[in-house]
Amino acid sequence: MSAQTLVEKILARCAGQPVVRAGDEIVATPDFVHAYELKGTTDVIRRDMATLGTARISAPSKFAIYIDHRVPAKTPDQEAFHEETRGWALEQGMALYDRVGIGHQVAAEQGYAIPGSFSVHADGHIAQLGAFGALAIGLRGNIIEAFARDRVSMVVPHSIKIVLTGNLSVGVMGRDVFHHLLFKYGAEFAAFQALEFSGPGADALSAESRQTICGLAMFTGAITALFDPSDRVLATVTDTSRASIPFVRADEDAVYSRHIQVVLDEVEPMIVLPPSPANASLLAAHLGIPLNAGYLGSCASGRVEDLQIAAQILSGKTIKSGFSLHVVPTSQKILSEAASNGSLAALVSAGAFVSSPSCDFCSGNIATMAAGQRAVSTGTLNVPGRMGHVDSSIYLTSAATVAASALHGSTTDPRPYLS
Repeated sequence: MSAQTLVEKILARCAGQPVVRAGDEIVATPDFVHAYELKGTTDVIRRDMATLGTARISAPSKFAIYIDHRVPAKTPDQEAFHEETRGWALEQGMALYDRVGIGHQVAAEQGYAIPGSFSVHADGHIAQLGAFGALAIGLRGNIIEAFARDRVSMVVPHSIKIVLTGNLSVGVMGRDVFHHLLFKYGAEFAAFQALEFSGPGADALSAESRQTICGLAMFTGAITALFDPSDRVLATVTDTSRASIPFVRADEDAVYSRHIQVVLDEVEPMIVLPPSPANASLLAAHLGIPLNAGYLGSCASGRVEDLQIAAQILSGKTIKSGFSLHVVPTSQKILSEAASNGSLAALVSAGAFVSSPSCDFCSGNIATMAAGQRAVSTGTLNVPGRMGHVDSSIYLTSAATVAASALHGSTTDPRPYLS
């Protein structure tokens, strides 16, 4: 039988084989290789390339480097590291995206999110390119293989098929869909597998919602996630694609390790309790928790859709006194659009503090909380110390819930503000 999942079809092409199956050991050539500037990442790649005797990458047009951490630089050493990264990218002829946004989002904006393509990165949040039917996998330390050899050794993952039906209710977002899956099936239900989303509900979701769901896939144990590339998805990426890559869809009779169905109408606002991204729960069971701060941003949830819904909730209102709301758009393009559509003006008027795109609020490089304080956040993690003192607490929610909670200084259901 030759039927294949979407993941199997993409990896078969990149491995130069007519068919591959889950469990096969393959050597595949990625279409694109991504990395961000960060101690322990690009410096290690440079060091290991030298150790392996690889002076230059073989196909510079496939590589993209992003300066998105330690932005803005806060010490001379941080800026010196940025300079080293700029020099290395120039020397190698690689594309460099310097302080224009969080790399995973910028990759989508710059034409790397091509349906049927295969991307690798050191960071698993690159999986959000799967929103457009691309296969994108975080390889962590093994990313050096892509730089030094132009190919990667891997095992073809099993896939779980998730069929979405219905439509989200007002005030419920893509982030709630992801946390609904965690709540219902547990934090390891997709361990070492890929999530393939399809169905009429999948096609009805916005690109931003799909990016959020795919970008957080690692917290199910999955190595990646991707959506069936519908005609609507194809129409959004054709004009920006950086390469011509064969378009593929999963076969109807492909073999999956599991089938899951989610009725979007039944999804409610969700919350993830500290101190682990595994602790998903219904927001309704945790209303009224006192809060000191809020964060709306990150590669998971700082896009136009997020800023607009927050602005809709906060427009004409004032954030509760003593509550600090930090808004960090995911890219400069998004920042500009939010300024043009009035979202930023509404957020600033309500009392939000708006910053330029950066990974630092999410990665813990900008400490915003003291011991004993609590925050509601659209960041990727809620582990101790992620937003300041190790004795502070982070509750992960959607952008809508962050905005509604900012009005009261406590966890609040956003739906009454949007009806």
